[in-house]
Amino acid sequence: MDLAFVSAPQSASGPDAIRAVLAFDGGALSPAADALGGVAEALARAFRFTGAKGQTLDLPVGAGEGRVLVVGAGARDAFGPAEAEAAAGYAFNAAKSTGARTLVLDLRGLSRELAARAALGAELASYRFDRYLTREKPEKKPSVTRVEIVADDAAGAEQAAANLQALAAGVRFTRDLVSEPANILFPAEFARRVQAIAIPGLEVEVLGEAQMAELGMGALLAVGQGSRRESQLVVMRWNGADDATAQPIAFVGKGVCFDTGGISIKPAAGMEDMKWDMGGAGVVAGLMHALAGRKAKVNAVGILGLVENMPDGNATRPGDIVTSMSGQTIEVLNTDAEGRLVLADALWYCQDRFKPRFIVDLATLTGAIIISLGADLAGLFSNDDALAGDLLAASAAEGEQIWRMPMPPAYDKQIDSPAADIKNIAAPGAGGGSILAALFLQRFIGEGLPWAHLDIAGVTWRKKSDHPSYPEGASGFGVRLLNRLVADRFEA
Repeated sequence: MDLAFVSAPQSASGPDAIRAVLAFDGGALSPAADALGGVAEALARAFRFTGAKGQTLDLPVGAGEGRVLVVGAGARDAFGPAEAEAAAGYAFNAAKSTGARTLVLDLRGLSRELAARAALGAELASYRFDRYLTREKPEKKPSVTRVEIVADDAAGAEQAAANLQALAAGVRFTRDLVSEPANILFPAEFARRVQAIAIPGLEVEVLGEAQMAELGMGALLAVGQGSRRESQLVVMRWNGADDATAQPIAFVGKGVCFDTGGISIKPAAGMEDMKWDMGGAGVVAGLMHALAGRKAKVNAVGILGLVENMPDGNATRPGDIVTSMSGQTIEVLNTDAEGRLVLADALWYCQDRFKPRFIVDLATLTGAIIISLGADLAGLFSNDDALAGDLLAASAAEGEQIWRMPMPPAYDKQIDSPAADIKNIAAPGAGGGSILAALFLQRFIGEGLPWAHLDIAGVTWRKKSDHPSYPEGASGFGVRLLNRLVADRFEA
């Protein structure tokens, strides 16, 4: 999508454009609508338009003005960055199939910061994964290909939007990765796409199976040994701090590019969704893309553990015992509890090599978290109250909701194994599956290292969405949250 900041409407009339103006609670239009001479406001009242957040009304108000889209923005005194983003998203969604090619979002009278945030909303709302639709009818395709943000200080708004546009690029990169089918995006292809990010200063290193075997990553390799596709470990590095040698912060992502469950095979119904079991790695890749794109003043490391969990004759069997990079042995009682095996080695490698200030890992780890929190919240588990507090603050500021879950020490003994140091699941029917998975991961975190685990199984893919910035499909949830964590906690 083409996005431009302009100081006056350039394409506001004619059949190829639609102009959007805001209306607040009570139906009063924003100052940008003054030129309409009250026509739009009168028509809005006639249609019982109240200005409630998310309301839209498409009005043909005359040849001079063409079509006007009135967008409800809620209470005027509560209109802030999140509301500006949402309003732009609602405007885009209402305009995208009208036949207009240009959406003119008239935000005169608002600050340049709000105009910049509106641009983010339009950019994220416009996302659509359609590269494999070869026979889609023209009328089914979105018609809007350009958005003009009209602002009093267009140059200032464009400058304010620079970092947000880098963030949008990171979110879109994550959405693209998560949306790809597994026959296209297998571990080596995932790694190749990360290597292809053309941002100066972003370093990418890829370890293959021979290198991981030499490092002793028996847990990660056990997951991928039933697949014809070679497992990969991707290391992304961004050194943006004034001191390039300063201790980095670190993010680790589970990247199971397809999960059949292995020998403990999943039911057929819904298995197609397992193409997005690499969502955690997708978020870490998108976050590093965003940090490098906006030249974040921080040293950051991203680790992606990329595997495919398949059930061939070489696959790991239930009851097998594998040795992790940490030296701890793991009894694999269920090969469908594979993500924690990938993370066990990726987490250990990260802290052993980079000695980070903290680690946040992300994974579509358990169905149990969906039962606990549904489709709108991710589960937060942490051994450090300060880090957990920073994540919760970033969540509140960015609108990507997380909920801190308990990690009772008494539960930990449920994953003790009589045959190995640890087993990858508790006894059948034990309950608390997402908690036990987090406790498993904690055993691979060194003493004193702040760590947080985000279980994003419920929020990575939206089958339905009523949020204007998150279309149905891959959400990119987590990129914005962690970008805000970095910006507020380590760059402020």
